[in-house]
Amino acid sequence: MSSAVIALIVGVCGVMGTLLAPVLSQRSQARALEADFERHQQAEQAQWQREQERVGLEQRRTCYVDTNAAFRRYRVELMNFLYLVDRGEVDEAVGQALETARQAHHVAFAEAQMVASDTVLRYLDGLAIALGKSYRKTKNLEEGHPEPDGSFAEIEAYLNWLWERWDVMRDAMRADLGISDVPRPPPSSGSP
Repeated sequence: MSSAVIALIVGVCGVMGTLLAPVLSQRSQARALEADFERHQQAEQAQWQREQERVGLEQRRTCYVDTNAAFRRYRVELMNFLYLVDRGEVDEAVGQALETARQAHHVAFAEAQMVASDTVLRYLDGLAIALGKSYRKTKNLEEGHPEPDGSFAEIEAYLNWLWERWDVMRDAMRADLGISDVPRPPPSSGSP
């Protein structure tokens, strides 16, 4: 090859390099910006996910506190009502207190059905069924036609058994919130 051809090839390569440098530089910069944008998006997604988990945990905690309080109050009002039935001292105020606690229980349970984990909900379902049975038995005793297993002593024993089941439900709630160990198996809705 002659020196003129070599000079021409070198010149063409130099010009092409000069012309392609901005294009290649722009592509490289676009890739870097795209990678930076993806990292930024991933960081924002991770932050959003953490915030959602925090909000969900706080929502469950609030729900569990309200549900636990409503379930306990309903059980206490059932016990009070049962003792007054046994003494023949039921009046409208006592009946209204029981009905208020019962309605608060229904509201708290309805919220828990939307927020609680499946594990906690199994515990709550069992306790709600047991509280419903206790209410029915107590009202039947008050009305003078007790069920075969609906004497004062049997209902009282059932409500005391229910109190023992509270520890299991509370453990399930605490475990779901990450406060304690894995909960025990859910209670049956049967009797002691």
